Amino acid sequence: MLKAIQTKILLAILAVLMTIGGILAYRRHEAAKAALQRQQEYERFRQRVEQDKKKHSSAAANEGKTWQKYIP
Repeated sequence: MLKAIQTKILLAILAVLMTIGGILAYRRHEAAKAALQRQQEYERFRQRVEQDKKKHSSAAANEGKTWQKYIP
């Protein structure tokens, strides 16, 4: 009888430990997924900044040429 109770207690402890391990693995997975999402958002932001730079720099480059042709 005592061995049966001990076995049940050990199984309950094992179940709790497995549950804790599963929770920790899930949290690590969610953290990694969030980090990947932040990195992708940052890359999209950098690409938008680079595109905006190209737009603004080309407009600024052409602006100097128009003022050279200006006759008061």
